[in-house]
Amino acid sequence: MSVFVKFETPKELSDKAYSLAEIARESGKIKKGTNEVTKAVERGSAAIVIMAKDVDPPEILAHIPAICEERNVTYVYVPSKAELGISIGLDKPTASIAIIDVGKGKPICDEITNAVKALKK
Repeated sequence: MSVFVKFETPKELSDKAYSLAEIARESGKIKKGTNEVTKAVERGSAAIVIMAKDVDPPEILAHIPAICEERNVTYVYVPSKAELGISIGLDKPTASIAIIDVGKGKPICDEITNAVKALKK
């Protein structure tokens, strides 16, 4: 686990995050990659950020939790950058995604947000 992870994401929550990414791919809008994610959060357009824990070096994503906290954007970690890439329809791994429009995934996004808030307490 990276030193930058403030809490361990339960498997159930990670699975919901992957599902949300798949739903957003079909009915919403996603930004992928650390630079695009950073811009989306800074511009206030990100609904939720999903990051992979297996990114090496972890410093690549180190700034994202801080800007998410600053902008009040929910963020969650998933175990695999390869699986995160697959969930949004890529053949390549991706370190992070920002979901701009959750589309039909709004209920799942709300569930994740509430679970993350409960974990941080």
